Amino acid sequence: MRSVHARGFVHQCTDAAALDAALSAGTPRAAYIGFDCTADSLHVGSLVPIMLLRRLQQSGHKPIVLMGGGTTKVGDPSGKDEARQILTEEIIAANMAGIRGVFEKYLTFGDGPTDAVMVNNADWLDRLEYIPFLREFGRHFSVNRMLSFDSVKLRLEREQPLSFLEFNYMILQAYDFLELSRRMGCILQMGGSDQWGNIVNGVELGRRVDERTLFGLTSPLITTAGGEKMGKTARGAVWLNADRLGPYDYYQFWRNTADPDVGRFLRLFTELPEAEIARLESLRDAEINDAKKALALEATALCHGADAAAAAAETARTTFEDGAQSAAGLPSIGMARDALDKGVPAFELLVAAGLAASNGEARRLIRGGGARLNDAVIGDETQPVTGGDLNADGVIKLSAGRKRHVLVRPA
Repeated sequence: MRSVHARGFVHQCTDAAALDAALSAGTPRAAYIGFDCTADSLHVGSLVPIMLLRRLQQSGHKPIVLMGGGTTKVGDPSGKDEARQILTEEIIAANMAGIRGVFEKYLTFGDGPTDAVMVNNADWLDRLEYIPFLREFGRHFSVNRMLSFDSVKLRLEREQPLSFLEFNYMILQAYDFLELSRRMGCILQMGGSDQWGNIVNGVELGRRVDERTLFGLTSPLITTAGGEKMGKTARGAVWLNADRLGPYDYYQFWRNTADPDVGRFLRLFTELPEAEIARLESLRDAEINDAKKALALEATALCHGADAAAAAAETARTTFEDGAQSAAGLPSIGMARDALDKGVPAFELLVAAGLAASNGEARRLIRGGGARLNDAVIGDETQPVTGGDLNADGVIKLSAGRKRHVLVRPA
């Protein structure tokens, strides 16, 4: 427990002293975090709980990854101004398959006492009978208290509708904890600080129904020094699946960390020892870039493997430090040869490459002098980009600002 406190993972705990004693007794204990299947990949905003499970396993305990195949059908109202979109069972299953592989990069799965396991709460939630469930478990929940939780108060104060379906979410999450304690001896639920009320409900349900001693622990919701939510950028979410965001772009996300965030992010998202982190965060001026490179390399190696991280670092070095016109590891798109023969307006190509979200944004980027073609400033929004712009490597390098680059390859 001391190490996770020191590295900034802990926000609240129901009984820190008793939990520390339980985890220090020499017997592997099980703990879980739940992940709803609202997309086919998790993003960087989920990394703190994933790293917390990893730390738990490294300290000799058993992580449980709870996939919300059942609760995703309801939708968690926590931190939301409006109801989540209702997903079909087919979409939920596809999303679950997409995110399953993320955990294998961070946890060791198997049948051993400290090996991680993955379970799906649809296995028990889908079989519940409504009236018996309400009679046995619903009576332990006070509506008065449920109305006081932030996830509910937020909607009511902003006069946003809260469906009865969503109102049930906290009861189902509490029941998940009880079910896991019965099935697998799980004693601890962890999650983000926005889950505190839901987690406390589960702790109390276990005590009231089975007289179980359960614990809850939350991590702080991570924001950047600029106040932005972790994992959100102008280009969208920073996904953990390589098919949604390649290793190079993932590396660049961490490489572009703001100076005040470097030390905190090194503690949370890498496994570098504290002494090395202290040295890196003490660097100043241009030397702080060495700390950012270490953060990017270590975080990318955990998510995509050491080889992909090294390749991304080399691509970044080639692109930014050697001044090479193109680098093999940069993100790329294909463009039909006949389109290049006719010529594609520069603003349209910027959008196709994902360097601008709309034609208007691309035009503004060009007018502001921030768009480049093979490292030369694009002066005209409608400048045709043709096969004649292919460089010696047979590609066209498009850039937005100094740090975002995409290679256009004839297809």
